Amino acid sequence: MAKNSTDDSAISHPLERLARLMRAGEHDGGLNPAQWEALRFLSRANRFSNSPIGLTRFLGSTKGTISQTIKALERKGHLAKLPRAGEKRSISLMLTDKGRQTLRDDPLTALSASLEELGNKTRRRLARGLQELLSLELVRREQKSFGTCNTCRYFREDGSGNEVNGPHSCMLFKEVLSDAEVQLICVEHS
Repeated sequence: MAKNSTDDSAISHPLERLARLMRAGEHDGGLNPAQWEALRFLSRANRFSNSPIGLTRFLGSTKGTISQTIKALERKGHLAKLPRAGEKRSISLMLTDKGRQTLRDDPLTALSASLEELGNKTRRRLARGLQELLSLELVRREQKSFGTCNTCRYFREDGSGNEVNGPHSCMLFKEVLSDAEVQLICVEHS
């Protein structure tokens, strides 16, 4: 692949600095960065992904670290463990009202305000470029993409005759999906 005229450090260094600034702000509200990440993930995860293993895969962390993060968030009242329907030894992680309320004060909100100051064209290009970079890194590291249903090969729009539970379907799980569910991220995205 040919190098272009942009020095890679002109991208990687500001990206690293931005990530550090964001993480530094995540020590607010009595939570640490891993706990904020867990709350964000659970607010966006679908019913197939809101589990300890889904959280572990998404954060790229160890089971022990995730276990401690879950315990801390549960102790602080931000999440609850619930039995997963139809599975004896599996649990679902659900945000509590306190967890959802805490996310309203997410430190990343300040970054969103800064993003609003960028022009629309810059924001679109930045979003596209970062998504491409993330995709390349996930492939290189052999990690899952965690995308939304509408970009997944298993998704069938209007693929269900069951309008009560949702018009769409997941061919992998053989489940009906609602319009709201297809906006959430999934551990099995492909």
